[in-house]
Amino acid sequence: MGVAVAARREYSAMIVQAILFYIFAVVAVASGVLVVSARNPVHSVLFLILAFFNAAAMFILIGAEFLAMILVIVYVGAVAVLFLFVVMMLDIDFLQLRSGFVRYLPIGAVIGLVLLAELVFVVAILGHAIVQQGPGAAVASATGGLPVTNTRALGGILYTRYLFGFQVAGLILLVAMIGAIVLTLRHRADVRRQSIAGQLARRRAETVEVVKVPLGAGSD
Repeated sequence: MGVAVAARREYSAMIVQAILFYIFAVVAVASGVLVVSARNPVHSVLFLILAFFNAAAMFILIGAEFLAMILVIVYVGAVAVLFLFVVMMLDIDFLQLRSGFVRYLPIGAVIGLVLLAELVFVVAILGHAIVQQGPGAAVASATGGLPVTNTRALGGILYTRYLFGFQVAGLILLVAMIGAIVLTLRHRADVRRQSIAGQLARRRAETVEVVKVPLGAGSD
């Protein structure tokens, strides 16, 4: 009797998990479509944030809570907000950008197919490696077979086998941040700015002027 109740509960939990997965997946896919189809770029960034949240929820469903937390903190809290500020601060004529969409559509389609082929190739290689070695073979060998947490297992893989790729990803994010700063930095001629070097290099004659006022003349 107890085994039957436990099996029934496990089956109900699987049904609920499947329903939640399909809900999050549908919302994530719809958000991704709206990111590229929305006319307002600010709305596109907001739909991107919604897609990130649903992806984080799906990570939680499969037990990868660390990836979900990183996705929300890094991508939603930093990258998406940075995109939002860049889009709102840049003075870009989006109608002019969309005018050449049909002309560049074949080139974009070719690039998209190349990227899709690369993703399929990478996923196939990773899947083959996981099948051959097992998902926790490297971590188990490094820790002597002791059980490890999700965060520790991910850190052990990132900082050993994929250290070079991890550093390259950080460098790409740094270049993107510098590019966003350069694009949004504007120099206006009608704004007075402080020149610290000029202030430190000035002499007394350039700063203080002694004026002799005649007796009874006052100052105007």
